[in-house]
Amino acid sequence: MVKVDLKGIAKVKAKGHTYWYAWRGGPRLVGQPGSPEFIASYNAAIEERRTPDKNRFRFLVASYKASADYKRLAQSTRDQWGKWLDRIADYFGELRVAQFDRPEKIRPIIRRWRNQWAEKPRTADYAMQVLSRVMAYAVEQGSVAGNPCEGIKRLYENDRSEIIWTDQDITRIKATCSVEIAHAIDLAGHTGLRLGDLVRVSWSHVGEHAMIIKTGKSKQRREAMIPITSALREVLARIPKRATTILTNSRRRPWTADGFGSSFNKAKIDAAMVEMDLHFNDLRGTAATKFYLAGFTEREIAETLAWEEESVKKIIRRYVGRQAAIKAMVRKMEVRE
Repeated sequence: MVKVDLKGIAKVKAKGHTYWYAWRGGPRLVGQPGSPEFIASYNAAIEERRTPDKNRFRFLVASYKASADYKRLAQSTRDQWGKWLDRIADYFGELRVAQFDRPEKIRPIIRRWRNQWAEKPRTADYAMQVLSRVMAYAVEQGSVAGNPCEGIKRLYENDRSEIIWTDQDITRIKATCSVEIAHAIDLAGHTGLRLGDLVRVSWSHVGEHAMIIKTGKSKQRREAMIPITSALREVLARIPKRATTILTNSRRRPWTADGFGSSFNKAKIDAAMVEMDLHFNDLRGTAATKFYLAGFTEREIAETLAWEEESVKKIIRRYVGRQAAIKAMVRKMEVRE
Protein backbone atom coordinates (compact mmCIF):
# COMPACT_ATOMS: atom_id res chain seq x y z
CA MET A 1 0.00 0.00 0.00
CA VAL A 2 1.38 3.42 -0.97
CA LYS A 3 2.07 5.77 1.91
CA VAL A 4 0.49 9.18 1.41
CA ASP A 5 1.33 12.14 3.68
CA LEU A 6 -1.90 13.99 4.37
CA LYS A 7 -1.59 17.13 6.52
CA GLY A 8 -3.59 17.74 9.67
CA ILE A 9 -5.00 14.23 10.15
CA ALA A 10 -5.88 13.43 13.78
CA LYS A 11 -5.34 9.96 15.24
CA VAL A 12 -7.55 8.85 18.15
CA LYS A 13 -7.32 5.57 20.09
CA ALA A 14 -10.39 4.41 21.99
CA LYS A 15 -11.29 0.99 23.46
CA GLY A 16 -8.54 -0.75 21.57
CA HIS A 17 -9.46 0.74 18.22
CA THR A 18 -7.75 3.45 16.18
CA TYR A 19 -9.82 6.11 14.43
CA TRP A 20 -8.69 8.73 11.95
CA TYR A 21 -10.18 12.19 11.47
CA ALA A 22 -9.57 14.74 8.74
CA TRP A 23 -8.47 17.20 11.45
CA ARG A 24 -8.96 17.55 15.16
CA GLY A 25 -12.68 17.87 15.68
CA GLY A 26 -13.29 17.12 11.99
CA PRO A 27 -15.20 14.30 10.29
CA ARG A 28 -14.11 10.68 10.73
CA LEU A 29 -12.31 9.14 7.75
CA VAL A 30 -13.26 5.87 6.06
CA GLY A 31 -10.91 2.92 5.47
CA GLN A 32 -7.25 2.45 6.32
CA PRO A 33 -4.61 5.16 5.88
CA GLY A 34 -3.35 5.17 2.31
CA SER A 35 -6.34 3.30 0.87
CA PRO A 36 -8.42 4.85 -1.95
CA GLU A 37 -11.44 5.08 0.41
CA PHE A 38 -9.34 6.87 3.01
CA ILE A 39 -7.92 9.40 0.55
CA ALA A 40 -11.34 9.98 -1.03
CA SER A 41 -12.98 10.67 2.34
CA TYR A 42 -10.12 13.01 3.28
CA ASN A 43 -10.43 14.97 0.03
CA ALA A 44 -14.22 15.19 0.47
CA ALA A 45 -13.76 16.55 4.02
CA ILE A 46 -11.24 19.17 2.87
CA GLU A 47 -13.52 20.27 0.04
CA GLU A 48 -16.45 20.60 2.39
CA ARG A 49 -14.32 22.63 4.75
CA ARG A 50 -13.47 25.03 1.95
CA THR A 51 -17.15 25.52 1.12
CA PRO A 52 -18.72 25.06 4.57
CA ASP A 53 -22.33 24.11 5.10
CA LYS A 54 -24.25 27.27 6.04
CA ASN A 55 -26.06 25.29 8.72
CA ARG A 56 -22.80 24.44 10.50
CA PHE A 57 -21.27 26.54 13.24
CA ARG A 58 -18.04 26.87 11.26
CA PHE A 59 -19.86 28.97 8.66
CA LEU A 60 -21.24 31.24 11.41
CA VAL A 61 -17.74 31.90 12.75
CA ALA A 62 -16.51 32.70 9.24
CA SER A 63 -19.46 35.07 8.73
CA TYR A 64 -18.66 36.90 11.94
CA LYS A 65 -14.99 37.30 10.95
CA ALA A 66 -16.16 38.89 7.70
CA SER A 67 -18.70 41.17 9.42
CA ALA A 68 -18.45 44.93 9.91
CA ASP A 69 -18.71 44.40 13.69
CA TYR A 70 -15.51 42.36 13.71
CA LYS A 71 -13.68 44.74 11.38
CA ARG A 72 -14.52 47.67 13.69
CA LEU A 73 -12.49 46.08 16.50
CA ALA A 74 -9.04 47.44 17.18
CA GLN A 75 -6.29 45.60 15.29
CA SER A 76 -4.81 44.35 18.58
CA THR A 77 -8.19 42.88 19.52
CA ARG A 78 -8.59 41.22 16.12
CA ASP A 79 -5.11 39.71 16.49
CA GLN A 80 -6.13 38.10 19.79
CA TRP A 81 -9.70 37.21 18.85
CA GLY A 82 -8.64 35.67 15.54
CA LYS A 83 -6.74 32.92 17.38
CA TRP A 84 -9.72 32.18 19.60
CA LEU A 85 -12.15 32.21 16.69
CA ASP A 86 -10.02 29.53 15.02
CA ARG A 87 -10.14 27.44 18.20
CA ILE A 88 -13.90 27.92 18.43
CA ALA A 89 -14.35 26.87 14.79
CA ASP A 90 -12.18 23.78 15.32
CA TYR A 91 -14.10 22.67 18.41
CA PHE A 92 -17.69 23.57 17.54
CA GLY A 93 -17.40 23.82 13.75
CA GLU A 94 -19.18 20.58 12.80
CA LEU A 95 -22.13 21.22 15.12
CA ARG A 96 -25.30 22.52 13.55
CA VAL A 97 -26.22 26.11 14.42
CA ALA A 98 -29.67 24.85 15.45
CA GLN A 99 -28.04 22.92 18.31
CA PHE A 100 -27.13 26.24 19.93
CA ASP A 101 -30.84 27.01 20.23
CA ARG A 102 -31.14 24.29 22.89
CA PRO A 103 -29.40 25.81 25.96
CA GLU A 104 -29.93 22.78 28.17
CA LYS A 105 -28.04 20.62 25.65
CA ILE A 106 -25.35 22.99 24.42
CA ARG A 107 -24.30 24.63 27.71
CA PRO A 108 -22.63 21.45 29.08
CA ILE A 109 -20.64 21.26 25.83
CA ILE A 110 -19.66 24.93 26.12
CA ARG A 111 -18.59 24.43 29.75
CA ARG A 112 -16.46 21.42 28.82
CA TRP A 113 -14.70 23.52 26.17
CA ARG A 114 -14.17 26.40 28.61
CA ASN A 115 -12.91 24.08 31.35
CA GLN A 116 -9.85 23.24 29.25
CA TRP A 117 -8.48 26.44 30.81
CA ALA A 118 -10.04 26.00 34.27
CA GLU A 119 -6.62 26.43 35.88
CA LYS A 120 -6.31 29.78 34.10
CA PRO A 121 -9.68 31.41 34.88
CA ARG A 122 -8.87 34.68 33.13
CA THR A 123 -8.04 32.77 29.95
CA ALA A 124 -11.23 30.70 30.29
CA ASP A 125 -13.32 33.84 30.70
CA TYR A 126 -11.59 35.47 27.71
CA ALA A 127 -12.45 32.43 25.61
CA MET A 128 -16.08 32.71 26.73
CA GLN A 129 -16.10 36.42 25.87
CA VAL A 130 -15.16 35.69 22.26
CA LEU A 131 -17.64 32.80 21.94
CA SER A 132 -20.39 34.93 23.51
CA ARG A 133 -19.76 37.67 20.94
CA VAL A 134 -20.11 35.15 18.10
CA MET A 135 -23.41 33.99 19.64
CA ALA A 136 -24.57 37.60 20.04
CA TYR A 137 -23.86 38.08 16.33
CA ALA A 138 -25.90 34.93 15.61
CA VAL A 139 -28.82 36.38 17.59
CA GLU A 140 -28.59 39.65 15.64
CA GLN A 141 -28.62 37.72 12.35
CA GLY A 142 -31.65 35.70 13.43
CA SER A 143 -29.70 32.41 13.32
CA VAL A 144 -30.59 31.58 16.95
CA ALA A 145 -33.18 32.93 19.36
CA GLY A 146 -30.89 33.47 22.35
CA ASN A 147 -27.28 33.47 23.50
CA PRO A 148 -26.53 30.19 25.35
CA CYS A 149 -23.42 31.75 26.90
CA GLU A 150 -25.65 34.01 28.98
CA GLY A 151 -26.01 32.56 32.46
CA ILE A 152 -22.70 30.67 32.44
CA LYS A 153 -20.78 32.13 35.36
CA ARG A 154 -17.33 33.60 34.99
CA LEU A 155 -14.49 31.61 36.57
CA TYR A 156 -12.40 34.61 37.52
CA GLU A 157 -13.66 36.68 40.42
CA ASN A 158 -12.06 40.07 40.80
CA ASP A 159 -12.68 43.03 43.05
CA ARG A 160 -14.82 45.53 41.15
CA SER A 161 -14.99 48.03 44.05
CA GLU A 162 -13.58 50.87 41.96
CA ILE A 163 -15.05 49.77 38.62
CA ILE A 164 -18.01 52.00 37.94
CA TRP A 165 -19.20 53.94 34.93
CA THR A 166 -17.92 57.50 35.19
CA ASP A 167 -19.68 60.44 33.57
CA GLN A 168 -17.01 60.37 30.85
CA ASP A 169 -17.65 56.68 30.15
CA ILE A 170 -21.38 57.27 29.89
CA THR A 171 -20.90 60.26 27.59
CA ARG A 172 -18.62 58.20 25.36
CA ILE A 173 -20.99 55.28 24.81
CA LYS A 174 -24.05 57.52 24.44
CA ALA A 175 -22.30 59.37 21.61
CA THR A 176 -22.70 56.34 19.32
CA CYS A 177 -25.38 54.10 20.83
CA SER A 178 -29.08 54.10 20.00
CA VAL A 179 -31.48 56.25 21.99
CA GLU A 180 -33.04 53.07 23.39
CA ILE A 181 -29.69 51.92 24.83
CA ALA A 182 -29.07 55.44 26.17
CA HIS A 183 -32.40 55.39 28.03
CA ALA A 184 -31.43 52.07 29.66
CA ILE A 185 -28.03 53.41 30.71
CA ASP A 186 -29.58 56.50 32.28
CA LEU A 187 -32.25 54.49 34.07
CA ALA A 188 -29.72 51.98 35.41
CA GLY A 189 -27.39 54.72 36.59
CA HIS A 190 -30.14 56.41 38.61
CA THR A 191 -31.95 53.35 39.97
CA GLY A 192 -29.30 50.69 40.54
CA LEU A 193 -31.61 47.99 39.22
CA ARG A 194 -30.14 44.78 37.80
CA LEU A 195 -30.63 44.21 34.10
CA GLY A 196 -33.25 41.50 34.68
CA ASP A 197 -35.37 43.92 36.73
CA LEU A 198 -34.60 46.91 34.53
CA VAL A 199 -36.07 45.35 31.37
CA ARG A 200 -39.32 44.46 33.13
CA VAL A 201 -39.87 47.58 35.26
CA SER A 202 -43.09 49.17 34.06
CA TRP A 203 -44.74 52.56 34.27
CA SER A 204 -47.11 51.12 36.87
CA HIS A 205 -44.12 50.73 39.22
CA VAL A 206 -43.59 54.51 39.19
CA GLY A 207 -45.29 56.25 42.10
CA GLU A 208 -45.33 59.85 43.18
CA HIS A 209 -42.19 59.64 45.26
CA ALA A 210 -40.65 56.25 44.50
CA MET A 211 -40.35 53.37 42.04
CA ILE A 212 -41.24 50.10 43.75
CA ILE A 213 -40.60 46.72 42.14
CA LYS A 214 -40.22 43.18 43.47
CA THR A 215 -36.75 42.01 42.52
CA GLY A 216 -36.19 38.96 40.36
CA LYS A 217 -33.05 37.77 42.15
CA SER A 218 -34.97 37.45 45.42
CA LYS A 219 -37.67 35.52 43.53
CA GLN A 220 -39.89 38.56 44.14
CA ARG A 221 -39.72 38.22 47.92
CA ARG A 222 -38.00 41.59 48.34
CA GLU A 223 -38.90 45.02 47.01
CA ALA A 224 -36.56 47.64 45.61
CA MET A 225 -37.82 51.10 46.59
CA ILE A 226 -36.05 53.70 44.45
CA PRO A 227 -36.60 57.33 45.51
CA ILE A 228 -37.54 59.51 42.56
CA THR A 229 -34.98 62.28 42.68
CA SER A 230 -35.16 65.28 40.38
CA ALA A 231 -32.48 63.66 38.18
CA LEU A 232 -34.43 60.39 37.91
CA ARG A 233 -37.61 62.34 37.19
CA GLU A 234 -35.84 64.01 34.27
CA VAL A 235 -34.72 60.62 32.94
CA LEU A 236 -38.28 59.26 33.10
CA ALA A 237 -39.61 62.38 31.37
CA ARG A 238 -37.24 61.79 28.41
CA ILE A 239 -38.39 58.21 27.83
CA PRO A 240 -41.45 57.91 25.54
CA LYS A 241 -44.30 55.68 26.71
CA ARG A 242 -44.39 53.03 24.00
CA ALA A 243 -45.40 49.98 26.04
CA THR A 244 -46.28 48.92 29.57
CA THR A 245 -42.55 48.58 30.30
CA ILE A 246 -40.48 51.73 30.61
CA LEU A 247 -37.72 50.49 28.31
CA THR A 248 -38.38 49.32 24.77
CA ASN A 249 -36.24 48.35 21.79
CA SER A 250 -36.18 50.06 18.40
CA ARG A 251 -39.28 48.07 17.40
CA ARG A 252 -41.18 49.61 20.33
CA ARG A 253 -41.32 46.23 22.04
CA PRO A 254 -40.16 45.37 25.58
CA TRP A 255 -36.56 44.22 25.78
CA THR A 256 -35.55 40.71 26.76
CA ALA A 257 -32.41 40.42 28.88
CA ASP A 258 -30.60 38.46 26.12
CA GLY A 259 -31.71 40.85 23.40
CA PHE A 260 -30.59 43.86 25.38
CA GLY A 261 -27.29 42.20 26.27
CA SER A 262 -26.50 41.59 22.61
CA SER A 263 -27.39 45.16 21.63
CA PHE A 264 -25.41 46.59 24.54
CA ASN A 265 -22.31 44.59 23.56
CA LYS A 266 -22.64 45.94 20.04
CA ALA A 267 -22.92 49.47 21.47
CA LYS A 268 -19.62 48.96 23.32
CA ILE A 269 -17.99 47.84 20.07
CA ASP A 270 -19.34 50.88 18.21
CA ALA A 271 -17.96 53.14 20.95
CA ALA A 272 -14.55 51.38 20.82
CA MET A 273 -15.01 50.38 24.47
CA VAL A 274 -14.86 46.60 24.07
CA GLU A 275 -11.43 46.39 25.71
CA MET A 276 -12.57 48.37 28.76
CA ASP A 277 -13.47 46.30 31.81
CA LEU A 278 -16.96 47.73 32.15
CA HIS A 279 -20.07 45.57 32.51
CA PHE A 280 -23.61 46.86 32.24
CA ASN A 281 -24.30 45.90 35.85
CA ASP A 282 -21.42 48.13 36.95
CA LEU A 283 -23.98 50.91 36.52
CA ARG A 284 -25.36 49.60 39.84
CA GLY A 285 -22.13 50.86 41.36
CA THR A 286 -22.69 54.21 39.67
CA ALA A 287 -26.14 54.45 41.27
CA ALA A 288 -24.87 53.29 44.67
CA THR A 289 -22.12 55.90 44.51
CA LYS A 290 -24.68 58.60 43.80
CA PHE A 291 -26.85 57.44 46.70
CA TYR A 292 -23.84 57.27 49.05
CA LEU A 293 -22.57 60.71 48.06
CA ALA A 294 -26.09 62.06 48.46
CA GLY A 295 -25.95 61.12 52.14
CA PHE A 296 -27.69 57.70 52.17
CA THR A 297 -26.50 55.40 54.93
CA GLU A 298 -25.40 51.89 54.08
CA ARG A 299 -28.64 50.55 55.51
CA GLU A 300 -30.71 52.96 53.44
CA ILE A 301 -28.87 51.93 50.28
CA ALA A 302 -29.52 48.28 51.12
CA GLU A 303 -33.23 48.97 51.55
CA THR A 304 -33.33 51.03 48.38
CA LEU A 305 -31.59 48.47 46.18
CA ALA A 306 -33.08 45.42 47.97
CA TRP A 307 -29.64 44.18 49.01
CA GLU A 308 -29.14 41.97 52.07
CA GLU A 309 -28.47 44.17 55.11
CA GLU A 310 -25.87 41.81 56.63
CA SER A 311 -23.74 41.99 53.47
CA VAL A 312 -24.30 45.65 52.63
CA LYS A 313 -20.83 46.71 53.80
CA LYS A 314 -19.21 44.16 51.53
CA ILE A 315 -21.36 45.22 48.57
CA ILE A 316 -20.62 48.90 49.15
CA ARG A 317 -16.87 48.14 49.27
CA ARG A 318 -17.25 46.21 46.03
CA TYR A 319 -19.24 48.78 44.07
CA VAL A 320 -18.49 52.14 45.68
CA GLY A 321 -15.00 53.39 44.99
CA ARG A 322 -12.82 54.02 48.05
CA GLN A 323 -12.10 57.56 46.98
CA ALA A 324 -15.82 58.26 46.68
CA ALA A 325 -16.42 56.77 50.13
CA ILE A 326 -13.68 58.95 51.68
CA LYS A 327 -15.15 62.07 50.07
CA ALA A 328 -18.60 61.13 51.40
CA MET A 329 -17.26 60.72 54.93
CA VAL A 330 -15.46 64.07 54.75
CA ARG A 331 -18.65 65.73 53.52
CA LYS A 332 -20.67 64.23 56.41
CA MET A 333 -18.09 65.39 58.93
CA GLU A 334 -18.20 68.90 57.51
CA VAL A 335 -22.01 68.90 57.76
CA ARG A 336 -21.84 67.85 61.42
CA GLU A 337 -19.30 70.58 62.17
